[in-house]
Amino acid sequence: MSPSNHLDNPVWAALSGPHTGHAERYGRSARYQPEISPFGAVDDPADPRAWDDLRALTGRGNRALVSAPGITAPPGWTTESVPGVQLLGAGYHGAPDPEAVLLTAGDLPDILDLVRRTRPGPFGKRTIELGAYLGIRRAGRLVAMAGERLRVPGHTEISAVCTDEAYRGAGLATRLIGAVTAGIRARGEVPFLHATAGNVAAIRLYERLGFSLRTEIRFMAATPD
Repeated sequence: MSPSNHLDNPVWAALSGPHTGHAERYGRSARYQPEISPFGAVDDPADPRAWDDLRALTGRGNRALVSAPGITAPPGWTTESVPGVQLLGAGYHGAPDPEAVLLTAGDLPDILDLVRRTRPGPFGKRTIELGAYLGIRRAGRLVAMAGERLRVPGHTEISAVCTDEAYRGAGLATRLIGAVTAGIRARGEVPFLHATAGNVAAIRLYERLGFSLRTEIRFMAATPD
């Protein structure tokens, strides 16, 4: 499978590749350890037998967040889905930022507080273990953040891009995306992003930076009946 094809099923590619150490596996299914991320995946979203393995892994009544272009669950699952987009930064290289600091477990209370206030998407107590998360502080307070989430062969996803409402419009998110991208490029990888289709402002920002639409994607919360 070529590196670009890994992006067609990115959660599976991450959990069966660079993030295998963070995975719980059963047959042809996998999920992140719950405190890291709610994302799960199957190796072939079109095969009901792979979904049977995910059912066994998650357990009846427990939700898994799955994501892939055009993904649907077979009968026996209750689902809620949101349309999204996947953007690829093939021509974007970013740049380090002198004010961006590497966030660690010691910053977790501030990280979770910023996440609570800005709601950038799923973020758990151990999400920062997935990659480098960078932040900018003002008067000691964490006011902006961005980091690395899914990592697949040849690519790393930029995620948790968020800015405190009082500091929006100052370009902090742009600077942090650039700084995270610089770290990804230093490993010889290409950045990519996901966004809900309705988040027009974020998509426009990413496109101004040089990201382009690769495919439409679906974010689906799936619970086995």
